[in-house]
Amino acid sequence: MKFTSINLDKKLELKLTDPTILTKSLTHKSYDSKNNNEKIEFLGDRVLGLIIAKKLLEIYPEEREGILDKKFASLVNKKKCLEIAKKIELEKYILVFNPKNKKIIIEDKIVADCLEALIGAIYLDKGLNFTEKFVLNLWSEHIRASVVTQIDAKTKLQEYSLKTFKILPIYKLISNTGPRHKPLFKVAVKLKDTKFFAGEGVSKKDAEQDAASLCYEGISIK
Repeated sequence: MKFTSINLDKKLELKLTDPTILTKSLTHKSYDSKNNNEKIEFLGDRVLGLIIAKKLLEIYPEEREGILDKKFASLVNKKKCLEIAKKIELEKYILVFNPKNKKIIIEDKIVADCLEALIGAIYLDKGLNFTEKFVLNLWSEHIRASVVTQIDAKTKLQEYSLKTFKILPIYKLISNTGPRHKPLFKVAVKLKDTKFFAGEGVSKKDAEQDAASLCYEGISIK
């Protein structure tokens, strides 16, 4: 079966009004040096970033900027784009130079870039609201899993402390402010012979995770 942009449009239920823009988003520069997806990819990368950043702010309104930045980076990098592109089998629809019309393996970077171009094409044709729904549907499980960033930090800090100093990290509740329905906890943590590193969160547990992450970074554990 020959896979085309029309097949992809139906598979993803896009119903784009301009089918040529979808074809362009799937076209690598090796296939067409003038009419290719480079500029649409540039746009799609920014649209993806806007959507994911907005969603993270909605999910983690009290989170520190540094932690949000890490979550963001883990969700929009090329590795994540490739993973999601493979899930929808995007590589089957990409147009690349293939003079002998043989079955070829398309480079991972091309596949990841093509997903960003696809997002750019959808944005140009359907607007931001539709594109946001499309992106969040594909990224939903990865966004839910983004909390692992903090959990790992606390576990790693504990393991390091036990291995190096034979004692657990010392956590100290500094404050609990804000209304009951929207509290803000501030917790500090230190290891033996280190200063306290303070973190914040909507619960004591979240604040501990934030503090552990800052401590882990601050003492440059490898």
